[in-house]
Amino acid sequence: MFTAIIRTHGTAGRPVTAGTLQRIHATVRAALNAAARRGLIDRNPARHVELPRGRRPHAVVWTPPRIAQWHATGERPQVAVWTAAQTATFLHEIRDHRLYLLFHLVALLGLRRGEVIGLRWSDVDLEAGYLTVSHQIRQVGSTIEVGKPKSEASNRVIALDHATINLLRRHHDTLFGVPVGYLFLNGLGQPIRPDALTRLFRLLNTRSGLPPIRLHDLRHGAASLSLAAGNDLKTVQDMLGHASIVLTADTYTSVLPSLARQSAEATARLVLDAARTTGTRLRTPRRRHRTATRRPVTAGRRTSHTISAA
Repeated sequence: MFTAIIRTHGTAGRPVTAGTLQRIHATVRAALNAAARRGLIDRNPARHVELPRGRRPHAVVWTPPRIAQWHATGERPQVAVWTAAQTATFLHEIRDHRLYLLFHLVALLGLRRGEVIGLRWSDVDLEAGYLTVSHQIRQVGSTIEVGKPKSEASNRVIALDHATINLLRRHHDTLFGVPVGYLFLNGLGQPIRPDALTRLFRLLNTRSGLPPIRLHDLRHGAASLSLAAGNDLKTVQDMLGHASIVLTADTYTSVLPSLARQSAEATARLVLDAARTTGTRLRTPRRRHRTATRRPVTAGRRTSHTISAA
């Protein structure tokens, strides 16, 4: 079964990751375990299946060398994010699109795809300046379902900045009467389908001329930019709705080179300042001691004190 999945998707140019295979295996194993408990089968044939271990891919930033490599070979990282400048460029390029606000919320607040298209006006408090993530829209095959967020931690309240509040107010004012229901609708006045949003983002990304990322990578970018702006891991964890701060740290702290540079500079500053202070303390007593025992300098000859001072 798994061999067939790998072969089929590989032929179609959409290779299946180890993580996806692990999730498929978990679902199949659970179903077969239930069948075995009911006596429908003697044993679970998926119990001893060995699959490659799935490792969470680390996001990397689209630096100039990576962009050059992509242009030359078409090679792209599995998970990549834009810099602050690249993100700003994308938002500028789509400023007139009717779903600009949706992408703004993903890029700055790190909302998941299902969370942002599932936002309702009742989830937004423009006076208090926050929005609540209480449910999401997900797609199962061709069926659209409204359900709870991904985890308990995903049910969260996110503070809004003034620029985002102003954008939400303008969006609010374009609607007739008191808006109810979902913030974002398709051309038929229905909630946006997750797969349609993914296709739209891919098209807008291509038109912008920026290096390619996935829609979910906008969420990764929001986390990375928040860290680069000086927010601590706990703040970013709460914004993303992660159940564990370890996941936040493991996924995002190594994304932007500027974070590593800031850390390196801070460490170097600490060591150099300490060395400067220590060096002063070591030299001062020696200088005083030698001044007290110094002999007259003979012309054309240096004393041992002069040599050590040099």
